[in-house]
Amino acid sequence: MYPEDIVAPMRSDLTQVGVIETRTPEEVNQNIKAEGTTLVVINSVCGCAAANARPAVKMASEHSKKPSRMITAFAGNDVEAVKTARDLMAPFPPSSPSIALFKDGKLVHMIERHHIEGRQAEMIAANLTAAFDEFC
Repeated sequence: MYPEDIVAPMRSDLTQVGVIETRTPEEVNQNIKAEGTTLVVINSVCGCAAANARPAVKMASEHSKKPSRMITAFAGNDVEAVKTARDLMAPFPPSSPSIALFKDGKLVHMIERHHIEGRQAEMIAANLTAAFDEFC
């Protein structure tokens, strides 16, 4: 596990825009399986999370159409919560960071790490907002 004082600013980077932090499998299941749409962000300490994934989620959170709720779990720290989310993201292999959109408990859109690395946050945000327009 990463020291919490190192991870805390990376957590708050998303929670400050209304993304709900989930640390248990129960919290993950409750949110993903709820009626409506749920954006799930698997957060990470890596550079592509800081430069691309988190900024993209923050940009997309300002879109006129957005999910019913947005949640996050931190890879390496919220181990069981992340495992639960990743199990629901099958058949996609585990990756962090990653961003998934669920509708009524079913996975409808997935952005894996290889879609995040090397892409600008604006491109990822555009991908997310297109998914919001289609599914939310």
